[in-house]
Amino acid sequence: MSNSFYITTPIYYPNAMPHVGTAYTTIICDVVARYKRLTGYDVKFLTGVDEHGQKIQEAAEKNGYTPQEWVDKMSLNFINLWKELGISNTDFMRTTQERHIKSVREIIKKVNENGDIYKGEYWGKYSVSEETFVPENQLVDGKYMGKEVIDVKEVSYFFRLSKYQDALLKFIEENPNYIKPEGKKNEVIAFIKQGLQDLSISRTTFDWGIPLELEEGHVIYVWFDALTNYITAAGYGENPEKFAEMWTNGTVNHVIGKDILRFHAIIWPAMLMSAGLKITDTVAAHGWWTVEGEKMSKSLGNVVNPSDEIKKYGLDPFRYYLMREATFGQDADYSKKAMVQRINSDLANDLGNLLNRTIGMQKKYFDSKVILKEEVDTFDIEIKELWAEVVKNVEIKMNDYQFSEVLKEIWRFISRMNKYIDECEPWKLAKDENSKDRLSTVMYNLVEASYKISVMISPFMPTTATKMAKQLGLDIDFDKLQLSNVLEW
Repeated sequence: MSNSFYITTPIYYPNAMPHVGTAYTTIICDVVARYKRLTGYDVKFLTGVDEHGQKIQEAAEKNGYTPQEWVDKMSLNFINLWKELGISNTDFMRTTQERHIKSVREIIKKVNENGDIYKGEYWGKYSVSEETFVPENQLVDGKYMGKEVIDVKEVSYFFRLSKYQDALLKFIEENPNYIKPEGKKNEVIAFIKQGLQDLSISRTTFDWGIPLELEEGHVIYVWFDALTNYITAAGYGENPEKFAEMWTNGTVNHVIGKDILRFHAIIWPAMLMSAGLKITDTVAAHGWWTVEGEKMSKSLGNVVNPSDEIKKYGLDPFRYYLMREATFGQDADYSKKAMVQRINSDLANDLGNLLNRTIGMQKKYFDSKVILKEEVDTFDIEIKELWAEVVKNVEIKMNDYQFSEVLKEIWRFISRMNKYIDECEPWKLAKDENSKDRLSTVMYNLVEASYKISVMISPFMPTTATKMAKQLGLDIDFDKLQLSNVLEW
């Protein structure tokens, strides 16, 4: 195994503006990427945009652009927002890039050589909004996921997805951590057991896509194109050494919304099996966001714009709220009242209070110099034992994508340190000439705890962590810091 940790967002459709849902997915990946850097991994973090398909072509024509001009313009919305959100991605994929076109053609070639592509005719329903062919048994009231479908009849090339039904079930059973959370895994298993149908991988009714080399006039179906982006960025078909390190021997994790779980946990691993490639280590699917209890939609005018929220509340409070408010895998509600409550209670009263009291007393009693003349009490032992417990729990919960629980653990320590101040009463110690050593110990522990907290919150709130460190008189590059250096007390 290599030291590589590779995490990806889905590639987003650039037709629509990014919203709180896409921001949430990307922030999740950023939090994981930053934490894994702290724990010593060589982190590669991919995000990007899916620039091919019928939806893109139709939107471009409607707005008076060529498809390429349209995606050039719309992709900037994502590039700019990720900068605004402080996203630490190491790569940005655009499926119109030449490197991606090469890797798609390479995987098609491998899958075809394995006998898993054949020519046939598709006749049935197609969802333009989801860019997918829809079997009759997936329609509800004539719609797919609440959206209209159209009738399509055309000659197409197919991928033998049905061939991999048993192999997929076996793989999921043998790799219990492949799909997170557990409930989503059960959904995928139930879906596979209903029976898989072969997948159409080419279209002839539009031309905005990667041409299929098997026959002129066919373009590669958008999902077969889109999913391949993950191996494109790992160097597939172009850089064997990089691919071995990042994909074959590294740890690979996809984070997605629950609506595209089937594509990532069924179609994608079947493609990888067919091409003789390693299957992703983890596919983690999160829930959707409602707004003040209502479904987010353009028609209701309640789509949350991340840029607006950052201007209102600040970047780190926005990031913190998304990670703290949602239980991973479940739907969550975006609420102004809850946001304000989190800022006032968690950030100002708990974290802010601890830091401000610590810095104020350290300056007052020791002229901001950290001096340790150790005189230990039971309170000191308690906080150190709690710290060790918190560090252990954070590692477990972070690896299980339980971000809200991670923050609860960190805040359990923050609350304990606020209580530690009240228990130790440094203001009384400062008045007693015989308690100077004890005061030195208490203040050392408070400064040390504040430093440790800044490191722990840095994946979630990098700007706040840097500001905290500076207020403590420390110049820290959290991207280069190793968590192992702050584990011991």
